[in-house]
Amino acid sequence: MKKQELIHLHGLLSEVETQYEHWGEELDLEAYENLGVKPTSIHKSKTDHKAAVFKLAEGITGASPEKDTESEPVAPTAD
Repeated sequence: MKKQELIHLHGLLSEVETQYEHWGEELDLEAYENLGVKPTSIHKSKTDHKAAVFKLAEGITGASPEKDTESEPVAPTAD
């Protein structure tokens, strides 16, 4: 994935974070915030953004009500 694509993904995940906050959900984003990398930090390296994307995604999925269970298996291919 290119740096520009990572920054775009970082921005999209940041919007998801904002929506969770709007809903009143508490997200555990301490690990993400400790990195000090935001979607607008375009001067940061690709590696920094990749780490931030993973930490932000972990924080968001940790708030998901179905984080440990899956109701039905997902097919590996689309119809």
